[in-house]
Amino acid sequence: VGGSGHGVRGIVRPVSGLLILDGNSLIYRAFFAISRDMVTRSGQETNAIFGFTQMLITLLREHEPDGVVVAFDRPGDTFRHERLPSYKANRERQDDSLYQQLDLVRELVDALGFLVVEAEGFEADDVIATLATMASAAGRDVTIVTGDRDSYQLVEDPHVRVLYNRRGVSDYALYDEAGIRERTGVRPVDYVAYAALRGDPSDNLPGVPGVGEKTAAKLINAYGGLDGVFAAAGEQTPRLSENLLAHEALARL
Repeated sequence: VGGSGHGVRGIVRPVSGLLILDGNSLIYRAFFAISRDMVTRSGQETNAIFGFTQMLITLLREHEPDGVVVAFDRPGDTFRHERLPSYKANRERQDDSLYQQLDLVRELVDALGFLVVEAEGFEADDVIATLATMASAAGRDVTIVTGDRDSYQLVEDPHVRVLYNRRGVSDYALYDEAGIRERTGVRPVDYVAYAALRGDPSDNLPGVPGVGEKTAAKLINAYGGLDGVFAAAGEQTPRLSENLLAHEALARL
């Protein structure tokens, strides 16, 4: 895959098996990567459709999967909004053309005979996690294609890998467990705790003030998880200790 970072430890060759695509994430990347001057006679913009189709063709050609599933978000709130009303509240509504093309891509995927999966009250992330876990338990190889770092937590040797879209429609990195460890400093199984401490501005998740990627990884590796980190809050510098204790409840959401 173009830009896959040959020679970088932890980035591995594509494998055949089940491809699970994060539809919303990839369409979003395509929309902002391809010029918006691609318009039909009726005025319908098609840049995201074109970009997503390019991605799909490349994936099919280079991976030769034995199955393809595309997961989409459903409109409306999810269970995460119930737990944290401010979840993703910082995201501005995008141009209507993006949402129009998203619906058209759904139709395209369905017309091509690939499985479209979505679930009321859940995000595509949740659908992907469920499908990947089920496939892995059945002994199938799975490659998750997404531009969402939350998918790092799903990587599990030897069956589940993530093909991460770094930007555009052709720049990917394929990660196994060693690759995630090199990229983040923690194991995939620890990624949720790492992200909880670090926070995620794109999802409006605050994390713990003063804790960036390096500090989050250091704490997780030293204490083994959120329980250990917060139990050892008193062992940290005064400012870090204060921040950990003051923001524990939010980090655990």
